[in-house]
Amino acid sequence: MKTFKIADVEIGAGRTYVVAELSANHCGEFDTAVKTILAMARSGADAVKLQTYRPQSLTLDVDNEYFGPIASGLWKGRTHWDLYREAQTPWEWTKDLMAVAREEGLDCFSSPFDWDAVDFLAGLDVPAFKIASFEITDIPLIARAAKVGKPMILSTGIALEGDIRKALEACYSAGNRDVAVLKCTSAYPAPLADMNLRAILTLGEVFDVPVGLSDHTVGHSAAVAAVSLGACMVEKHFTLSRSQGGADAAFSMEPEEFAAMVRSIREVEMALGEGGLGLTDSQKASRVHRRSLFVVRDMREGDVLTLDDVSSLRPGAGLPPEKLFEILGKRVVRDVARGAPLSLDLLE
Repeated sequence: MKTFKIADVEIGAGRTYVVAELSANHCGEFDTAVKTILAMARSGADAVKLQTYRPQSLTLDVDNEYFGPIASGLWKGRTHWDLYREAQTPWEWTKDLMAVAREEGLDCFSSPFDWDAVDFLAGLDVPAFKIASFEITDIPLIARAAKVGKPMILSTGIALEGDIRKALEACYSAGNRDVAVLKCTSAYPAPLADMNLRAILTLGEVFDVPVGLSDHTVGHSAAVAAVSLGACMVEKHFTLSRSQGGADAAFSMEPEEFAAMVRSIREVEMALGEGGLGLTDSQKASRVHRRSLFVVRDMREGDVLTLDDVSSLRPGAGLPPEKLFEILGKRVVRDVARGAPLSLDLLE
């Protein structure tokens, strides 16, 4: 599987790339956005992700069956126009927020939602583009972003296999093969029962690209499980406090929760290892405690060894237990005390 770099980080090379999503959790306040990025860095994130759109990038201010109030879910009763107008990140903040992120050692990239956003972000030299789940069928948008030549991250929340294939081909046709795919469930919040995390394995096998998780569940169980399945990237929404409100607060992590998730991810990475069957140094040291054959009653020179004379015990100072039936019936060449390890030089 091909790996690639976002800034200086190798994606798909073993260490999970943890992305904190700002989304609407700035609540329209630049200072809140800055404080949130600072908290992301303290909580162990590798990157911050923004969203770059205006309401007209996504919807129309028209009251009809297509653009009227949302019928159900977290944003029931609100129009998409009002929701996106409130949730948008002002474009004039972007350069300054990227600078704050860099000062904190974080990469900073964004999801563009129209061609203007692609061009705007390209002008800021973002290190990557993230295509949101509902945009994965917008092939012209994907192609325009891919042509910039930056790594592409494609979220698959509403995608069928054919949609993913077309999106990847749009990137490849643009000469861009630095692409990762994120397993995603487009529900807000997403029920654990709908996550289907084993699809991470399937996506990697079918498309031969690095695969991660864009996670909208509450808590970090899904994210940590995804890492155990080989996820190269985890993206979670981040908020200073759910009590401050905001369009995405209900499924966002507070700093302490995010930090706990990162700790768990790093612990799982250590526990996963390399997959080989060799022993670690600590395991090698413990081999002294393996079983071996010992004399369990005093024997005289010339006595014949029987099952009553020998037993398989710890530690591993004697012959291996697999030699048991080879040595039965042999004579001992000298007196042997109970508790002595059996060795070939004791037998004839």
